[in-house]
Amino acid sequence: MAWETSGWQTAESDSVNSVLVQESKRAFMSRVHGWMFAGLLVTGVMAMFTLNNEGLLRFVLQWRMGFFAAQLGVVFALSFLAARLSGPVAAAMFLGYSALTGMTFSVLFLIYTAGSIAQVFFLTAGVYGAMAIYGTVTKKDLSSWGTFLFMGLIGVVLAGVVNIFIRSDMMSFVTACASVLIFAGLTAYDTQKLREMHAETGYSNSATVSIVGALTLYLDFINLFLALLRLLGRRR
Repeated sequence: MAWETSGWQTAESDSVNSVLVQESKRAFMSRVHGWMFAGLLVTGVMAMFTLNNEGLLRFVLQWRMGFFAAQLGVVFALSFLAARLSGPVAAAMFLGYSALTGMTFSVLFLIYTAGSIAQVFFLTAGVYGAMAIYGTVTKKDLSSWGTFLFMGLIGVVLAGVVNIFIRSDMMSFVTACASVLIFAGLTAYDTQKLREMHAETGYSNSATVSIVGALTLYLDFINLFLALLRLLGRRR
């Protein structure tokens, strides 16, 4: 009958659309993680280059607040001007930010042993990978985590500012532990959010949005790494 044929065709169409959506999500997240890994590679290379260039290292130490301000500026520009940026411009800004981060991270090798930095990096990669997979495969809606994680992040930032003045080892330990939980949670939350945002909007400028997504996950990884380094890193 006609209605039976129509029903079968509708079901088949829905199935095809579902497969196409899943493939689109996978392709999008592959681009996001590809850019993120490129950013991490640039960060690592620039950290080692700066560490082995005494003049550049001294320059970074002297102007570290300027580097910090430049990093914040790039993050805000990428986040708020994404809709107006072309793919190549967004890519240049992201890789430039990754290079600046690498230059500032060279200072970590003056504080912690190279072995402990390497160990913490691989531990961070493991935690990040586990939480990213969770954010990908879970059927649970993680949107309810957003407010809790954001408030926790604000609390950690405020505690860090206060600790600059009181210099409490206990507060430093507590904020580092909280940061690990917050950025591990943000990894899963942001992974799911990026997948769902892509599915809902389709994104007309997918190259730029892939890079902005990469920046989001890159920041989760970097901050998780710093928190674990504060907890587990061996100082010189």
